[in-house]
Amino acid sequence: MNSQGFIHLRVRSAYSLLEGAIKAGKVATLAADAGMPAVGVADRANLFGALEFSEAAKGAGVQPLIACAIPVTGIGGRINERWARAPTVVLMVQNEAGWLNLCALSSSAFLDAGSMDEPSVPWTMVAERSEGLILLSGGPDGPVDPLFVQGKAAEAQAALADMARVFGDRFYVELQRHGLASERQAERGLVDWAYANDTPLVATNDVHYARAAQAKSHDALLCIADGAFTGQEDRRRITGEHWFKPAAAMRELFADLPEACDTTVEIARRCAFLVPTRAPILPRFEAGAGRTEPEELMHQAREGLKARLQAVTPVAPEADYWARLEWEVGIIQQMGFPGYFLIVSDFIKWAKLQGIPVGPGRGSGAGSLVAWALTITDLDPLRFGLLFERFLNPERVSMPDFDIDFCQERREEVIDYVQDRYGKDRVAQIITFGTLQARAVLRDVGRVLQMPLGQVDRLAKMVPANPANPVTLAQAIQLEPRLKEARDSDANVAALLETALELEGLYRNASTHAAGIVIGDRPLIELAPLYQDPRSTIPASQFNMKWVEAAGLVKFDFLGLKTLTVLDRARQYLERRGAAPDWNGLPLDDPKTYELMASGQTVGVFQLESQGMRDTLRKMRCGSIEEITALISLYRPGPMEMIDTYIDRKF
Repeated sequence: MNSQGFIHLRVRSAYSLLEGAIKAGKVATLAADAGMPAVGVADRANLFGALEFSEAAKGAGVQPLIACAIPVTGIGGRINERWARAPTVVLMVQNEAGWLNLCALSSSAFLDAGSMDEPSVPWTMVAERSEGLILLSGGPDGPVDPLFVQGKAAEAQAALADMARVFGDRFYVELQRHGLASERQAERGLVDWAYANDTPLVATNDVHYARAAQAKSHDALLCIADGAFTGQEDRRRITGEHWFKPAAAMRELFADLPEACDTTVEIARRCAFLVPTRAPILPRFEAGAGRTEPEELMHQAREGLKARLQAVTPVAPEADYWARLEWEVGIIQQMGFPGYFLIVSDFIKWAKLQGIPVGPGRGSGAGSLVAWALTITDLDPLRFGLLFERFLNPERVSMPDFDIDFCQERREEVIDYVQDRYGKDRVAQIITFGTLQARAVLRDVGRVLQMPLGQVDRLAKMVPANPANPVTLAQAIQLEPRLKEARDSDANVAALLETALELEGLYRNASTHAAGIVIGDRPLIELAPLYQDPRSTIPASQFNMKWVEAAGLVKFDFLGLKTLTVLDRARQYLERRGAAPDWNGLPLDDPKTYELMASGQTVGVFQLESQGMRDTLRKMRCGSIEEITALISLYRPGPMEMIDTYIDRKF
């Protein structure tokens, strides 16, 4: 065994919200720089970063050890501190069976905890789901150490014996040395029990941040989490030893128990699992009538186009429509997406039958004639010269992605229908994470440092506000001379900026994506762990939008649009007067409409209601739907610079 052999088994990434200060993708880089062949990430209760970390480690040439610090009930004792939560044990994945079991446990911690309780699982469930997992006893935050500290040795030994009974030779007694008195008090009992019962010891460091110098900024992070101040005595703290120590430092720390460091390498060798990435997996669309999905798509597209052409005046020879339809269907079949179109068409048709307002279509999906034929959109792409290749292109393979707008008040009904159709355990929302961005992190750190509110507010307002292209704090300091001057002339401001720079970009909270829904062909828990937002009744994937797609799940956008709700109410009022309009039959060349737009009176008009857009409408004086299209296309970061040139060319 290499005398320098040591591997960190339990790093808390930034996905341990407001506790870990290392981004999941950076953990492997730390290990590689430290010469460690493997490294483990064990976030509290969650697997938010498991796939991201696994892929980053693979890219860095480091073996990822997938783990989770699972809060447990029903074994051992609780930490006797008022801010303590349920004790945690560390479960490490050995193989695919272990991964599926850990996904089930982490998902249960959120889904079954109830909205008022913290995530946790009963020990009996851990015992049932132990296959393919290695167990570490949990250290000072576990269910055993506090019992030794409280003088309850018999209870502690009983808990250890239960762990050993369930996990056998996959159980390790965990030792940590961060300089805490409680660690020293528990260690003798842990070591004696391990030696008496021939159970291996393992040395771990509960890593919260990358470098020793970050202890101060991490302390501020904990204060942000707890609503505390750094100058407050009675609050949660950790020591200055919770950093990513080099192997030599850990060997020296455990020089009297070198086998505990050797064990970290042994555990790494027992784990051989990468979180899998998959090609897109769609649920099977039950076509009926004995047709396959490609046959059903062709059937519905042909019947739909026939109905469309009977209802409108074609802008081109009908032969052009039929040729375009056959070509598009061929591309869709070639790329393997008939099921996607059929699924989207199905829930849109259902919504329209229920009288739920659905948008006419926007984004690149409006360029599909098949989408128009299937009533996914209500726009004839030939009428507007729209290109199918912007939506689907065999030379640039990517999932189709329809932006589908529903009435804000009835969007949930459509999601309920999808759950009933495909199964509640196969439909979920997508998690998203709020971050500590430049202005917010300044205000948060200023508060915990107890700096004057007015001073912090003035400093925060010096950071340029650009939601379309947010400015980082480092960029703001370079761009804004007043920030530099304040930093150089006031030591408190310098400390504020230094701390804020280290915390900027870390995750603050978890919530759910405003529109994204994933639908699987099997229980989602077999493809990705699940999370429960307390404000929602529908579970969410624990992987965010980027990583849930890498896991094989396909995203569908269910956008709730207030404008559709307003339009529907207007229609209902008009119906009572016997004058209900047909939205799809309204003329697109009404002069009075364009006069109103040219006046800038477009508050409440979708995508045309911001102050900047209204000012531009007054200058451009749009006179056709094509000019409105051009304006919306130009009004975004980058092309905005060309708006005045476009207006000059027009006039």
